[in-house]
Amino acid sequence: MSTAASPSAFEANSIRRPIIVMGVAGCGKSSVGTRLAEALGLPYQEGDDLHPQANIAKMSAGTPLSDDDRWPWLDRIGEILADHDEGGIVLTCSSLKKVYRDRLRAAAGGGLAFVFLDGSKALLTRRMGNREGHFMPTSLLESQLATLERPDHEAGVVVVSIDNTPEAITDLAIEGLRRLFPV
Repeated sequence: MSTAASPSAFEANSIRRPIIVMGVAGCGKSSVGTRLAEALGLPYQEGDDLHPQANIAKMSAGTPLSDDDRWPWLDRIGEILADHDEGGIVLTCSSLKKVYRDRLRAAAGGGLAFVFLDGSKALLTRRMGNREGHFMPTSLLESQLATLERPDHEAGVVVVSIDNTPEAITDLAIEGLRRLFPV
C-alpha cells in the first residue's frame, strides 16, 4: 500500500468543479466522498439519498436495478450537478455504465470529473460484509460487477485503488484531480 503526501489546502481548494465518486457497492464512495468534499471545501451529496423509495425497496430485496429504474435517479443527480457546474460539488453515484456517465457529463455541462474507486471482488465482498445499516445486500455485488463498464480510458477520470486507508485514497484522488485539472 502506498500513501500520497497530503495536498496543501490551497492546492486542494483550487479544484472547483463537479466531481462524482463512483464505483460498485462497497468501494467506499460515501467515506471517500465526504473526505474529498471536506478537503476540497466543496458541498457533498450522498447519491443514495436521491434514489426513489421504489429503487431502495428493490435493492433491499436483493433485486438489481434496471436502466429504467436508474434513469430518473441519474436525471436527479444531473440536475444537482448542473446547479453546481461552476462552484463544484462532490457527489456519490455508482455510474456503472458509460452511457450513465455520458448522461451525467451532458447534464453537468462539461467539466465533470469522476473518481473511480477500484478494488478486487474479494476486498469489496469483505467491505460489504462488514458494513452495517446499508440497504444494499452483498448478494448484489455480482450484478454490479457484471454491469460495470470500467472508465479507465475515459477523459476526466481518476482511477484510485481502494486497497488503502480512506485518507490515503482521498489524497490519491486529489493528486489525480490536480493532474487532470492543473491550476
